[in-house]
Amino acid sequence: MPGPTMESELPVEPQSLKKLSFKSLKRALDLFSPLHSQLPPPDLESKKIRMSHKLHVEYGGIKTVPNQPAKNASQNQVEPSNSNALVLPGTESSKKNGTQSDLALTPVQPKNTGDGNLTGKSTAVIPVHGTSDRNLSTAALMERIPSRWPRPVWHAPWKNYRVISGHLGWVRSIAFDPSNQWFCTGSADRTIKIWDVGSGRLRLTLTGHIEQVRGLAVSTRHTYMFSAGDDKQVKCWDLEQNKVIRSYHGHLSGVYCLALHPTIDVLLTGGRDSVCRVWDIRSKMQIHALSGHDNTVCSVFTRPTDPQVVTGSHDSTIKFWDLRYGRTMATLTHHKKSVRALAQHPTEDSFASASADNIKKFSLPRGDFLHNMLSQQKTIINAMTVNEEGVLATGGDNGSLWFWDWKSGHSFQQSQTIVQPGSLDSEAGIYALSYDITGSRLITCEADKTIKMWKEDENATPETHPVNFKPPKDIRRF
Repeated sequence: MPGPTMESELPVEPQSLKKLSFKSLKRALDLFSPLHSQLPPPDLESKKIRMSHKLHVEYGGIKTVPNQPAKNASQNQVEPSNSNALVLPGTESSKKNGTQSDLALTPVQPKNTGDGNLTGKSTAVIPVHGTSDRNLSTAALMERIPSRWPRPVWHAPWKNYRVISGHLGWVRSIAFDPSNQWFCTGSADRTIKIWDVGSGRLRLTLTGHIEQVRGLAVSTRHTYMFSAGDDKQVKCWDLEQNKVIRSYHGHLSGVYCLALHPTIDVLLTGGRDSVCRVWDIRSKMQIHALSGHDNTVCSVFTRPTDPQVVTGSHDSTIKFWDLRYGRTMATLTHHKKSVRALAQHPTEDSFASASADNIKKFSLPRGDFLHNMLSQQKTIINAMTVNEEGVLATGGDNGSLWFWDWKSGHSFQQSQTIVQPGSLDSEAGIYALSYDITGSRLITCEADKTIKMWKEDENATPETHPVNFKPPKDIRRF
């Protein structure tokens, strides 16, 4: 009979590659190194960081850096090479005549008391550099300061105090008179109506458009009002004669938005032909056709300095335009959905843009992204406006009217518009909204053919309506 099977002849259990790779670092190196006979080259940068870190941690910061001999060790003092110096916590600094390298730490040798104990603390001074040219060894030791989200300013809640009826169609646009005595609204019933701000009474009805009026603007320099609509027409109304005195022809499709330049006699209109057109008000000539968007230009605002024209489009981009040459200065691609509304802050150099995915804040003139608003309205946002007190109001397709604190992006009030009796619930959309010149009244134009006026609650206090704010944990400011 054959003898018992030897232990060495037993089948070896196959091991997975993962087990083999975790057995030892040497085994992992053998598996993945292209040159099995050579060790990987040392990483000098990471070694420098490790050495600098050990210098700070071990023995109270007493250790020499390779290739950096200590200077004047007996004096136990080091002076930085420039005045902007960052002294490590837990160290003492004194002055010395001489220079120090900006690129590495120079430690100081401790004193020996004779009994084997080291006394004294070394002084290590790190020059403060900008973020672009900052040394990695320095960055490893610098204290990280956590960014604190700004706490929102308290604002009184807003309430609806007047509902104005009179239009026979959706109210699509609004503009205020610079004297703050009246405002005008454009509607899908093809009329423009002028209302008294204080009483809400109808003053005048203007007819002339043959499609819904989507854009309105009142000049602060002339007695003119400008209107634009789906009939491809842009009209200039003389408010002394209450009639059209000029028309600006050139758009190939409906005109969705318009804006007046604050300092020069220029009108800007954007529409479904994906072009923002620049018109000379007096001569009716088209100065520029700002082309570059791939879809409808549905929002525009102007500034006295560059970028003088900012447009938002259904192609989900925001463009800054050079008005002198008619060229694009910058394109912001932060949004994922159509940018239907833009709102420029009246005093700060910043603006907000609204899309169905989020509301974002940007700085001017460079267009740097600042932060998102801290919650989402979960609807298509058609209109947006902000006043000098930093209250941002946004109106959605589902009738939601949200109020935000501009500084922090916190939504302090979320209200739902009430449709008129006889209207469908689906006619709750808000298509346009605007503050008056003082910023104390808000007027919304809605799909139930009404105009609603809002004001702050005078009886509200921070005690009766406290700020319910929780700083975001997972959101990043940049």
